[in-house]
Amino acid sequence: MGFKRYATAHWQGDLKSGKGAMSTPQSGLFAEQNYSFNTRFGEEKGTNPEELLAAAHAGCFSMALGFILGNAGHVATRIDTRAEVLMETGEAGPSAVGVNLIVSATVPGLDAAGFAAIADNAKKNCVISRTLAIPVSLEATLLG
Repeated sequence: MGFKRYATAHWQGDLKSGKGAMSTPQSGLFAEQNYSFNTRFGEEKGTNPEELLAAAHAGCFSMALGFILGNAGHVATRIDTRAEVLMETGEAGPSAVGVNLIVSATVPGLDAAGFAAIADNAKKNCVISRTLAIPVSLEATLLG
């Protein structure tokens, strides 16, 4: 059985002076969150699509890692992931060109080589990694 998740976005105006709002009505996490050219490419307070993509990737990867660790008989007591969406500006304008996943975890009874292999499996198989058509890199650190 399939299912869907959704968010909404509203925009008014041109790229540089326009304003928008994004919401997650399904979960209720946030409503009418400000986004604009300056929240995306400047320092104005608000969110942007790349930040939300990074949050989605960090969350998805962390869950996938926990799942694969559990299936291998290891339960993480802590997984912390940072996802960095890498942006470059070219002739076509700004583009996401990659994602760096930086993870540290505490997994009793697992060595660094085993952790690295399981983390790489999670990187390749998390839903967001599979969805993206850009390279995804990974830095995996076992904390004890």
